[in-house]
Amino acid sequence: MYSNIPIVETKKILTDTLKRELVNPQAQQEILKWYNIIMRQNYFTHNNDIESQYDGLAMGTPSLGLIAEMFLQHMEHKHLPHITNKHKIINYCIYIDDILIIFDSTHTNIQQILNDFNTLHPKLHFTAEMEKDQSLNYLDVSIHRTPTDINTAIYRKPTFTDTIIPYTSNHPAHHKYATVRFLYNRLDTYGLKQAEYNQELNTIHDTMPSRSVATNPPHIA
Repeated sequence: MYSNIPIVETKKILTDTLKRELVNPQAQQEILKWYNIIMRQNYFTHNNDIESQYDGLAMGTPSLGLIAEMFLQHMEHKHLPHITNKHKIINYCIYIDDILIIFDSTHTNIQQILNDFNTLHPKLHFTAEMEKDQSLNYLDVSIHRTPTDINTAIYRKPTFTDTIIPYTSNHPAHHKYATVRFLYNRLDTYGLKQAEYNQELNTIHDTMPSRSVATNPPHIA
């Protein structure tokens, strides 16, 4: 995604936003200077040669997520209301560059939605993954549609491994407990039904002994 963000167009979006929000002129200059410096720090090595990327965002800079979000949100605000109304989209969710669209197939054609998305900007290209057997995976959630309800479960990619920092390693304790805290917090906040909750709880318990993790680490709440 980052390499497809147009830097000149994004700078204009940033400039227009700063003016529209009546940001102090001196602050505007500093922000645009920051933007220019980041865009010039786009060197990489290829075949022992030092190259410079002429367009798109270079990977590795911490602020690139913010810059990419400027461009993507601008495109959303500009085009999404029309697409939503045209295709009668029920709900639209996005996390970075992953989009979940809920629609009624009796009067909405996903291929037509995809075609419209792919005409928004020459730098943006979208693909669609449809549900299979009434199920669809989105981020770390597996969504299963039933005739009367929707069930969710924790999704792990086929390449997933249970590799976490072993409890016996020479790492700070709060690093080792971070994974445990995340797994239990996700379990308790995703609103899983009892069967899926128990399944995920068993997966967590199976992971912990394999990494020699303390079963009751202190202060993980």
